[in-house]
Amino acid sequence: MDIFFEGPVIWAQLDANMHLRHSAYGDFAAQARLNMLDHVGIKARDLLSLHLGPILFREEIIYHREVGPNDHVKVSCRISKSRKDGTRWSIRHEIFRQDGVKAATVNVDGAWMDTVKRKLGALPQELQEKFTTLPYSEDYVEE
Repeated sequence: MDIFFEGPVIWAQLDANMHLRHSAYGDFAAQARLNMLDHVGIKARDLLSLHLGPILFREEIIYHREVGPNDHVKVSCRISKSRKDGTRWSIRHEIFRQDGVKAATVNVDGAWMDTVKRKLGALPQELQEKFTTLPYSEDYVEE
């Protein structure tokens, strides 16, 4: 399993029912994606200097089990689908509680955006090569 984020559930992430609020799952997944990119050498500061940023077209959260206060979560990330050139991609995240139970699955579809032109863009060749080293799901599909 490729874990790219581990951390505690804090008070501000709880809802009125005293479990992890719905939007916190997406926040954990977003941080795990950033950590995954960083792990292979695609640094946020480099993307910023290139005027590129990841954007999401879709985010789906499937809840499996509750996560409570003071729990600790681990988030895995794997590429589940992408174009050969990496311009569009899908990532599956699995969020686990500290007892190892899968609490949620987060699926996102995204692409790279040129933040100056405000249009879809592509990673430069050097970063594209790094992108291809990300972990892939067992059911990975190339578009």
